[in-house]
Amino acid sequence: MSIKDIQEQIIEEFSIFDDWMDKYAYLIEIGNELEPLDETKKTDSNLIDGCQSKVWIDAYLNNGKLYFEADSDAIITKGIASLLIKVLSGHTPEDIVNAELFFIEKIGLQQHLSPTRSNGLLSMIKRIKLYAMAYNSKNIN
Repeated sequence: MSIKDIQEQIIEEFSIFDDWMDKYAYLIEIGNELEPLDETKKTDSNLIDGCQSKVWIDAYLNNGKLYFEADSDAIITKGIASLLIKVLSGHTPEDIVNAELFFIEKIGLQQHLSPTRSNGLLSMIKRIKLYAMAYNSKNIN
């Protein structure tokens, strides 16, 4: 499934809910499905700057595809990280670098986050894209 297709699927899933409290509950449910990050990967180098809560994101390349793992000590933030992983994990670094993440606006996520959570979301996206750029440059060389 392409990055675009996964985003369309998420938009459809969130469209079921009219109320933002229900969307938050769904976001928490998505976060609870995220596999816990191994404690050895909860390092300062994997810690995302700009987040009010603690968020760790790690990446690894397997057969030319980039995979992400994440964890957070906050349930909403963990749900946001889980959404990003659902969309971007398992694609080539080039596809991730070039991905336009339209689902965030379409489901209304950014305007329903506090300024600190919004900054955290942008920091998570930035880190994921940086991982993809780094792995992409390794593949080119």
